[in-house]
Amino acid sequence: MNKENAAAMPRPIRIYVKTVDWVSHKVGLIAMYLIFMMIFVLLADTISRNIIQMNIHWAIEMAQFTLAAYYIVGGAHSLQMGTHVRMDLIYGQLSMRGKAWVDVLTSGFMVFYIVILLYGSISSTIYAIETDQRNFSMWNPSMIPIKLIMVFGIALMLLQVFSTFFKDLAKTQGRTIDGEPIHESSEEPVV
Repeated sequence: MNKENAAAMPRPIRIYVKTVDWVSHKVGLIAMYLIFMMIFVLLADTISRNIIQMNIHWAIEMAQFTLAAYYIVGGAHSLQMGTHVRMDLIYGQLSMRGKAWVDVLTSGFMVFYIVILLYGSISSTIYAIETDQRNFSMWNPSMIPIKLIMVFGIALMLLQVFSTFFKDLAKTQGRTIDGEPIHESSEEPVV
């Protein structure tokens, strides 16, 4: 195998994992800054309402949309970094390879859940586009942008689930996707 490690994952899988991890990481970094946008919007609303005595009708909804984009688009990065919420009564006691096996075996449930979520979000987005769906409020914003962001974030998370699956599959053999050995005490390097 031309200087490639025999234990490495096939090249297309390695390219897929590295590409998806890179995209998830970059999108996650951008998503992290959305919290500052939300703080700015809420601060502007507070100042205008309490100091200037003028209501900004769009502020609360904009903050809600920003928060939704923050956690939906940041989901793939959270999954990649392993910072998602997990019940680990038994999982935490397992070895690195044991955890990898559990993750490989349970990844099908996650794929099923995210595919259903993606199907629902696409259906909801199509409805929003066809009917020019708007939020019933004084501001009356279009729901299309947040629904498109929702589809993007869920699709990226699905791609990240498969990336994580391949990395976990390699870990069950005590290796990275490149075939390098992983020692029990070390962590796999992040993109």
